[in-house]
Parts: sequence; structure tokens; C-alpha cells
Amino acid sequence: MRRQVRPGGGKQAELTVTGLGGRGDGLANFEGRPVFLPGALPGERVLARLTSPKAGGFRGEILELIQPSPDRVEAECPHFGSCGGCSLQHFSDEAYRQWKGGLAAEALARRGVEAKSVSPLQSVPARSRRRATLAARRQGQKVLLGFREQLSHRIVDVQSCMILRPALFDLLAPLRILLADILPNDEQMDLHLLESETGCDLLIRAPFAPGLREREALASFAREQDLAQLSWEEDDGPEPVALRRQPIVTFGKVAVQPWPGAFLQATAEGESLLRQAVFDFLPDGARKVADLFSGCGAFTFSLAEKVSVLAVEGEEAAVATLDAAARRSGLSGGVSTACRDLARDPLRAEELEQFDAIVLDPPRNGAPEQCAEIAQSNVQNVTMLSCNPSTFARDVKILVDNGFALTTLRPIDQFLWTGHLEIAASLQR
Repeated sequence: MRRQVRPGGGKQAELTVTGLGGRGDGLANFEGRPVFLPGALPGERVLARLTSPKAGGFRGEILELIQPSPDRVEAECPHFGSCGGCSLQHFSDEAYRQWKGGLAAEALARRGVEAKSVSPLQSVPARSRRRATLAARRQGQKVLLGFREQLSHRIVDVQSCMILRPALFDLLAPLRILLADILPNDEQMDLHLLESETGCDLLIRAPFAPGLREREALASFAREQDLAQLSWEEDDGPEPVALRRQPIVTFGKVAVQPWPGAFLQATAEGESLLRQAVFDFLPDGARKVADLFSGCGAFTFSLAEKVSVLAVEGEEAAVATLDAAARRSGLSGGVSTACRDLARDPLRAEELEQFDAIVLDPPRNGAPEQCAEIAQSNVQNVTMLSCNPSTFARDVKILVDNGFALTTLRPIDQFLWTGHLEIAASLQR
């Protein structure tokens, strides 16, 4: 089916889509320069308007779908195409899984690295996101609440969602009523939602402080919606407005109390798949492990059931949370911690000599400084976790060039219908 050409100026071109980029945008070529086309699929022929320059090429907008891909399907979500939460719901399941399952191996191949074994893609179920950040803006009597459009500050007012857990989605309607009362016209805020094991934890980040009336409304909302906790953050960190129960997440057998807005894996199912990989890759006979970029202990406490663990993290709140959980659980003897910025001050090669294995779970920009130190150490076993195939491949290359072999690659789809991929890999000397 052909889309109608929309009026408007700008440079236009008929293009053939040759692949997908890291964000899930279609890739084409115009006069030797790449064109990134949101919504386009490999093999499609489109008429596109070339808009803003991007990464040495162009960003494009589809004006007409001349020849659709046989892998194009009807997206189930009514917000698809505008909401920035999902970009690939129009890609058939089989084609999508094949593409996403190959992202890590393709990134490695560009660096000249090949894994000895690549596992099939593992995926979380739909409607499993337990943690999400939404944006809200009041426009007169209407409150827009949802995800922002891709590469835009515009907010899509979400009325349906295939990624959020039902308990989080069910909060949206009452939140609109609350925000219509406390959010000034034309103001906006971010809302960080976490479904913990004891109830939902809501953190509101706004450029203004709530007054007495707003605080009373927030406390009533927390009670009526049975939230575990509701906090507000303006400038100086989160302030509890209503703490009805301590939010709890369990790592291994240890109950952890995350602070408002704490980073956790987006889904419990994805976290479980990553944790299983950490266990599967742990070498037999290991007694002491370094858990680097440990966060508040997602893998630390499971590892501590088998080995002694040093958990290293640069965020003070995460280290304090992990320490407190270790003390409450009686694991303080088997779990030690260090607060250290591993990008600026990585563990040195001589500090790593004491460990039988290393678990490395850096942020999206990777850990080249830490990998350089691991490469110069005598450590024989590294489990690397990543959410960015590009920086993952760069960091793996550092280790492979210094005697490591990439024995197992395990891709995990925690962010459905997007270009975001979780990766677990085992590297051994």
C-alpha cells in the first residue's frame, strides 16, 4: 500500500533502504551520504524528505512508501510512529529477532572479533517494564502524560502501552487527575516509576517545590493509590512526601531498599536472564570475584551465595544501599564495597591480581579504562555485560588484543521493539 505524498518543501529523493541503524532507523544512501529514516525497513523503496544533517549524513522523513517490505506488519500500539518508546513494532517477529540477535556479533565483526559461540536471542515478555520515566505537561485543562517523541521534547499522551507493567500503566489515569490539580499551566515534570515488591515508588522531578496544598494532594494520592513511597525532587535530591512502606527489590535472597530514582534493570525478567549468565560464566573453583559497576547489588548478592565479592560503584547512594542490605542480611563478611569512579580511577592491574573472576557491567559509554587495566592483569575470567553493542565491541577488542578469547556471546532483548540490546559475554584466557 502506498502512502499519500504530503505537501511541503525540502530536498526530496526516492531511496532504497539497505539496513537498520542502531536506533532502529532505516538506512539509505543519498549522494554518498547516509540517510536515517525512522519507520523504514530493509528492502523498502520510499520517497523521503531529507531534513536535518546527522552524523555526516541526513535525517529523513518518509513521504511515500513506494514498495513495502514483506516483513512489514501492522503495529499493535495506536501510538506507534509518534511515541518514542518503541520504534520497531512494524517489523515482523521473525525478522526483528534475527536483526536484533545479530547486533552484537555485527558490532564485534566491525572490530575484527568473533565469538566462539553465539546463543539465540533471549527476550522478556511484553508489558514487563517495572521501571520507566514519563514526562508530563499541563496545557490548560489537559495534562499530557507519557513518553516523548523520538529526538523531540513533545510528549505523547499515552492511552495504551505494550511495555509497561499493568500496575504502572494503571497509575496514568489517576496521575492525570492529580497533575491537573498541582501542575501549573505550561509547566512540565518528569515522573520516575518503579513497581517494587511492596508497591509502586513514584519520584517526581520538577523545577519548582510543592506548597502545603500540593503536599496534601500528593499524600492523599499516595494513600488512595496504595503507593509504597512518593518523593519530590527539585534541586537538592529527593525528599519523601509520603513513605507508607519501604520499597523493596530482592537480589538473590537479599532484600534491598533502593533510594528514589535508583537505577535498576528495567525488567525483573531481563535482570534474571543477566544474572543467570553471570552464574553460567562463573568459573569452577572461583572464590573471590570483583563486581565492577555493581549498582546496588543486582548481581553482587547472588554471587555472594557462592563466593566472596568486592562490589565497586561510583555512586555513593548505591554503595550505601548495598552496604545496608549486606548488613541486614548478615552477608557483610562475604561482601565488601568500595565507592570509586572506575572511569577516572579504575582498579589497577595489581589490585585485580587477587580475584579469580571479574563481572563488569558498565554504563552505555563502556569501560575502556578499566578494560585496559584488566588486560594488563593476570585475571583469567571476565564476564562482561553491556547495553551498547558499539562500546561493548570496543572494550572486548581491548581484552582480545591482550590474550582473552570471547568464548560465549548471549544477546538479551530487554527493551522490546527498540534498537537497545543487553549483552552478556564470557571472556577467558
